[in-house]
Amino acid sequence: MNKFLILIGFLTTISYGQSNKYAEVTALSSVDFEGLKPHLTTQSDSTYIVNFWATWCKPCVEELPLFESISKRYKKKKVAVILVSLDFPKHRDTALLEFIKKHQLQSEVIHLDDPKEQQWIPKVDPNWTGSIPATLIYDAKKRKFYEQTFKKGALENELINFLK
Repeated sequence: MNKFLILIGFLTTISYGQSNKYAEVTALSSVDFEGLKPHLTTQSDSTYIVNFWATWCKPCVEELPLFESISKRYKKKKVAVILVSLDFPKHRDTALLEFIKKHQLQSEVIHLDDPKEQQWIPKVDPNWTGSIPATLIYDAKKRKFYEQTFKKGALENELINFLK
């Protein structure tokens, strides 16, 4: 009987054409700062938007739809969004994973688990106080850091100015 219900659920998902890459996520790995570092520089012709956030941060959660929208609209222009979660490690497989599923996040999500924040925060940006939300926009030639919450239109304006 259980196999039958699982099959029905699978067929229903296919029939509605839902293709959320996180729909099947059952675990999310964590990285320390050394594991995150490759996501903070590039030699490619792509532009990256790296947002530092957490599920418990109300301003972070409120601005996430802006990042998802940018990710979808600028994908063909070689813009990638990376969402770096600073959620507590004990909440990774519960609150964070459930949040990703519930909000159907399509951007790449990385869970940063490195308790040495006093060492890695200034490596992201020397002026970062450590508050979130915080966002880094960079390409092979430029880099700009924002310790702020983005409102509708502001993130896209920054990206457009950055791409010029």
